[in-house]
Order: sequence, then C-alpha cells, then structure tokens
Amino acid sequence: MTPRPSSDGAQSAGDAPEGIPGGAPGGAVPAGRHLGRGGRHRGLAVAAMVMASVLVAAVAFVAVQVFRLQSNVATSPLNLGENGESALPVDSSTDPLQILILGTDTRTGNSGEFFGSEDDSAGEGNSDVMMLLTLSADREDVAVVSFPRDLLVPLPSCVDPETGDVSQAMDLGQLNGALGEGGPGCTVAAINNLTGLSIDHFMMADFNAVKELSSTLGGVEVCVEEAVDDEYSGLSLPAGTSEVEGDQALAFLRTRHSFGDGGDAGRIAAQQSFMASMARKVQAEGTLTNLPRLYSIAETVTRNLTVDEALSRPSELLKIADRLRDVDLANIAFVTVPTEQWVEDPNRLVLDEDAASPLFDALREDRGLTEDKPESSTAATTPPATRVPGTVPGSTVGASAVDPGTVPVLVVNGTSNPERSTEVQELLVAAGYTQAATYASVPTEQTQVYFSTGYDAAAAEIAARFGVPRSQVTLDESAAGVQLLVGADLATGSEVVVPPLGSALEGQTADEVTCQSASGL
Repeated sequence: MTPRPSSDGAQSAGDAPEGIPGGAPGGAVPAGRHLGRGGRHRGLAVAAMVMASVLVAAVAFVAVQVFRLQSNVATSPLNLGENGESALPVDSSTDPLQILILGTDTRTGNSGEFFGSEDDSAGEGNSDVMMLLTLSADREDVAVVSFPRDLLVPLPSCVDPETGDVSQAMDLGQLNGALGEGGPGCTVAAINNLTGLSIDHFMMADFNAVKELSSTLGGVEVCVEEAVDDEYSGLSLPAGTSEVEGDQALAFLRTRHSFGDGGDAGRIAAQQSFMASMARKVQAEGTLTNLPRLYSIAETVTRNLTVDEALSRPSELLKIADRLRDVDLANIAFVTVPTEQWVEDPNRLVLDEDAASPLFDALREDRGLTEDKPESSTAATTPPATRVPGTVPGSTVGASAVDPGTVPVLVVNGTSNPERSTEVQELLVAAGYTQAATYASVPTEQTQVYFSTGYDAAAAEIAARFGVPRSQVTLDESAAGVQLLVGADLATGSEVVVPPLGSALEGQTADEVTCQSASGL
C-alpha cells in the first residue's frame, strides 16, 4: 500500500534524504528533475541551432555574392605575345602592381549612337582608352600613364586564344589596334615590350561600364571653360562646372572634337581630369571603406568587365581597393607618355624615347612620379632594396647578390671635381669592392654603368647602390668587369640626383581641379 503524503507537505521528491535520490522507488532518478534541466538544455540547443543557421545563412549569402561577382566577370589570357612570358607571381597587397586599363569601342560608324546590335559590333574593336595604372609597394604613390590611340609602336606577333591564329609582327603599328589581334593580351604584350615592364593584370571595360559606374557614384563633377555642344559624341554642357553621369559621362570621355586641339591630346586631358575628379569624390565620401557601397560598385563594374584570370577573384579587387583608400591625392599622378609626330604622317605619333625613358625608369623602379628624386639611402654602404626586372616580386639586389671582392671596378671621373673618383672609390671599397680603381675622363652629365659578360649582377648591384636608373646600365665588353662613369648627377653624395619628372610630363595630380578648354571645332 502506498503511503499517502501528509497534509503538512511531507517530504517531496526534491527534498529526498541523502542516499535516496529523489526518494524514487528503487532509487530511480525522478523524471521531474531531469525534465527541468532538459528543458533548459533544449532551449540552449535551440538557440545554438538558430545561431548556427544564421551563421550558415550569412556565410552562404557572402559566398553567393562572391560567386555572383566572380561569375559576372569575363576573362581572357593576360599575355598573347607569341613568345610572351607569363607574369611573375605578385602579391596584390604588398608588391608594386601594374594594371592596364582599356576602354573598348565595339561599334562601327560615327553616328553618335553609343550602342548598337551585335551586327554593328567590330569584334574586339579598338582601344578608345589605354591607361597603365601603377601602384607603389609602399602604398604611397599611384601613377596613371595614358597612351594615345594614334601612337605607333612595334607590335608583337600574338596568338588568338580562340582560333590559334598568329598575327604578323609589325615594326610600327597603331597601338589601339592591337586589341583586335586576339584580345587585350596583345595590347599587354605590346606595352610590355615598349616599357620594359611586366604588366600584372588588365581590366577592359565597355561603354556600359562607364555609364553605369558614373551613375552608381551619383555623377562625376567636370568643368569646361565654354559651353560644349558636340554633335559627334552627343556631349552637351554649359560653361563652368557640371555633374555628368550615364551617356553624358561617356560622351565627355570619348569626345575628340570638344577640347584642346580637337584630337587625342585634348581627349586624354579630359579623361585624366574626369578620373582625378572621380578619385576626389570616392575618397571624400569614404567609398572604399563603405562595404555596401563598395559592393554596389563592384556589382556594377564586374557586369561590364573583362579581366585576366588572376584578377577575376573578388578578393584581388578588394586588395586593390584597400591599397587605394589612403593614398594622398597629391601623390596620384595622371600623365601622358611623351610622344612626337611621325615624320611620315603628322596625324600619327611615335614615342619620344629620350623623354619617355625617365618615365619608364621610374615605373620599373617603383618610384612615384611626384617625387623630386628617390629617397636618399641611409648609408652609402647599404644599397637600397630594389626589384630587378626578371626577378620574383619581393626579391632585392644587395651585397649578397655578388662577391664584391672578386669584381674589378673602374671608377671613371666625369665630373669637374678631380677628387670625385677617389671619393666614390672609397665608398665602393668600404662596401667590399676592394679591386676598385680610378681613372679621369672628360665631363659628362649622366652617370653610366657599363659591364662585360658575367658581371651583370655586379653591375645591377652597383647601379642600385648609387641610384643609377636601369636604362643607364649597359653591356659593353670593353669594360672588363664593371665600369662606373661618374657624371654631374653624382657629383656629390652617394646617390644620383634624378630630375623631377613633373616638369617634363603632361598631366595633373588628383588633387588638382582642372577645367577643359574648348577646341573651337
């Protein structure tokens, strides 16, 4: 017979005496206690499941968005040169970075209509815009070098990735036509050959990209000195400052007749002014640190973009955006590659090699175009770290590259100071070049490094030590080792004085607000 609990609330299961868990028959654990605890655990489990589901959903959403961005982008080979080398591995966060930006015209005729049917397309078309974007490894400098569409350059043989057809190399061909020889990789190959660089990536945008990006940004401010009404491009602007987007932004970038001399120079100046204005707006509004807005821009751009395979990953685009966000606007330089009229046709341009050489040197040596000269070395016996073309990014030329004691070096004095060769000799001896000797010569302006076969690494190290540009390092078998000709640019100190590039190049910096002059055409 089961005893009845007392009316005064005799022992309950929760007050069971020690040794009898809950007072349950047979010592069984009372279900009530475990149900209570089980309820609390189930609540936690449900909460954990909800949180996990939210996390999984968030990850899935991000993955879907990343996949969307990546699937938006079309890809094409980076270098189509028949004998072109693949770009060296590059870290988009830390290495010097060169990106070729192309704007393509895929229509025929000059009706002023920007878009047509596929029947109107001219295949790959021509490059309306060719700009080489260079980002310095220290994240402090950006250079944007424009190449005129009428520029004649040596064109390499290129392999069409779809048909396998090989185009014929040309001693001189119009640079903007290289795009039609298989795609943007042929333009990359041509500019690599022209500059001595190894371009890391390319971006090719069509007309839609310009229209939609300018609208996504909410318009870009431009300035014209006189009212413009261009029937060819459709550009219509009042005198003074206006904000353009969509068709008008595209017309501003494409017009050949409205600005300057009515040709390429005026159009390039307008393009540089537009990009400088866009850089100011993006930085002022904090766009590159606003992830939702950055995603919106990425969504817009990737829908109308062709890139090389390595750049198709959204993570690479985000790395580049991160590098750009804190660059001083005064250190973002827009310049035009120096050119001169072709003697056989004044309507065509060729490279002004003397004026272009310092520009290409600066790009190869990762020097900002707004710098007056390279920063001085902290000690004459320690060469500056420098990436040498043909080496893996991040590698440097330094004392460890060669055994300096085995290198015969002749220091030739080309300055007005008779003691200068001895001073330079002492710097070299202190760095381990114990075979350094001196010789007097006639005065010369530029310092040069000459070397014979087998001494190329030593020549590169000595050039880096004294800041001698790569274009001034030459193979010469008569050097019998390495010969350092000390010119007026190394008359004092331990590093050549490189003249400022700004005075020799046409262009502007991003902090400058420019107003386009009318062509009168």
